[in-house]
Amino acid sequence: MLLTLLGVSNADREPRRSSRQEARRAATRAEILEAAWELVREHGLAALSLRDLAARVGMRAPSLYSYFDSKHALYDAMFADGYRQALAELDPSGPDDTRRALKAWARTFFDFCNADPVRAQLMFQRPVPGWEPSPDAYAPSVEFLERTRRAFAARGITDPQDLDLWTALLSGLVSQQLANEPGGDRWARLVDRVCDMYVNDIETKHKERQ
Repeated sequence: MLLTLLGVSNADREPRRSSRQEARRAATRAEILEAAWELVREHGLAALSLRDLAARVGMRAPSLYSYFDSKHALYDAMFADGYRQALAELDPSGPDDTRRALKAWARTFFDFCNADPVRAQLMFQRPVPGWEPSPDAYAPSVEFLERTRRAFAARGITDPQDLDLWTALLSGLVSQQLANEPGGDRWARLVDRVCDMYVNDIETKHKERQ
């Protein structure tokens, strides 16, 4: 009654209450997601246990299902989170000179992957048997590739096979580094050389078409 006399109706209170509940839920999901990353960095992606995850965040396992209804849903959230981080940290634009720009982009991408091998495995490989990212989870990766495609097109690199070759070269270097010398620089030292080979090939193609 007092709230009504003050001009605050139940209808006014409901949106604020709902907003606070949504904010708390989003914060809890973020906490669970961060704890999941911690666990997979400690034990590997395939070893992720929802029971261990619930214990890590001080929650009973059944309560966890109100935020992620399955382990695959959690992998989906982690996959999308990885690509959102990539979209925030990696920019395919750069110097006007294509060779310099691609070298800068490749080094940044390589460092991003090498900084967190488990995240890179989830994003660029299929390390969890039986799991494939859902369409919603896959959307940030499509945006990431599309942004790269637009940056390449702005430099006159429009053949889809050229973009495929670029992604294959970079992912190959990253995979070799993570598999054989995690945290090292054996394959990192080849990044500039691979970029030179790639740009030389693109320039040769353009000359042949003229």
